[in-house]
Amino acid sequence: MTTAAPSSPTDLFEQERPRLVGLAYRMLGTLADAEDVAQDTWLRWRRLRPGEVDRPEAWLTTVATRIALDHLRASTRRRETYVGPWLPEPLVSETRAGAGAVGPAEAAELADSLRLGFLAVLDQLKPVERAVFLLADVFAVPYADIARSVGRSEAACRQIASRARLRVRRPSGGPHSAADRRLVEELLVAVGTGDIDGVLARLAPDAVCVSDGGAAVRAARRPVVGAGRVARLLVNLTGRVAGRMTARPVTVNGDAGIVVSIDGRIDLVSAFEVAGGRIVSIHMIRNPDKLARVESPARLV
Repeated sequence: MTTAAPSSPTDLFEQERPRLVGLAYRMLGTLADAEDVAQDTWLRWRRLRPGEVDRPEAWLTTVATRIALDHLRASTRRRETYVGPWLPEPLVSETRAGAGAVGPAEAAELADSLRLGFLAVLDQLKPVERAVFLLADVFAVPYADIARSVGRSEAACRQIASRARLRVRRPSGGPHSAADRRLVEELLVAVGTGDIDGVLARLAPDAVCVSDGGAAVRAARRPVVGAGRVARLLVNLTGRVAGRMTARPVTVNGDAGIVVSIDGRIDLVSAFEVAGGRIVSIHMIRNPDKLARVESPARLV
C-alpha cells in the first residue's frame, strides 16, 4: 500500500501523528500522555522554517522520543507509589489493532507490540532502555537515528538493545484468532455458571491474573498465580455481581477481551492472552482514570 506524498508540513505531520502517538503510548502507557507528546512535537515542528529539516520523519521521531523520555522520567515516582500492579491504559476496539500507512504484515507486528503483557514487561526497563528497544525492535529505526534521539553513541545503543532483548520477550502471532475468541467465550460461560472444572479446563496451569485498580477501586494488590487460584477469583468476583453484570466482546490491545459493565456503567476491561490453546494471562483494568476513553478508540500504529 502506498501513501500519497503530503502536500504541506501540516499534512506531513498529520500523516505521521498515529506513529508518533503509537511510539509515545508504548513508552508511557496512557493515551493522554501519548497525545500530549504528539502535540508538543507538533508545536516544535510548526516553528521550523520550510526546508530546514532534510528528513522530517526522522526529526519527528527524535523529538517525540526526547519528549516522551522527559515524561517517563517525571512519572517514575508516581509509578513507584502506585497502589497495586500498574497496567497501561487499554486500547479497546471492535477490530484488530494497527492502522495507518502500513502493510498487513507490519500492522500485525505492531499489534503484537501493543499487548498489555508486553507493555507491562517493558515497564521494567529504564527509560532509555525502553526507548532504544522500541525504536530498534518495534519501529525499525536505524541505530544512528536512535543514538541522536537518546543522546548515546551508536555502539552504546546497540548494547542497550541487546541487553533489553534478554529481558523482554516479544509476543508473536498477530491479532487474536477466532479460536482465541471462542476459548474466552467458553471461559466466560463457565465462570458465569460457577463451573470451576470448566474454568480450569481453559486456563493454563500457571495462568496469571493481574488487576489494576489504582487507589480508587478495589483490586488484587498482587498478581494471582495458578489456574486454581485464578479460577476461584473469577467465579467469586462474578458471583458477587450476578444479575447486574454484562460483558461485551471486544479487542483489547490485540488480544481477545471484554468490557464489563455493572448496573450499566463500565467497571473493567479485561484482555485474555492465549497460548497453546489455553488462557495464560488475564489483565484486568478497573482504574476509572484508565477507562474514560473506552468508547473513543485512538488511531495509532
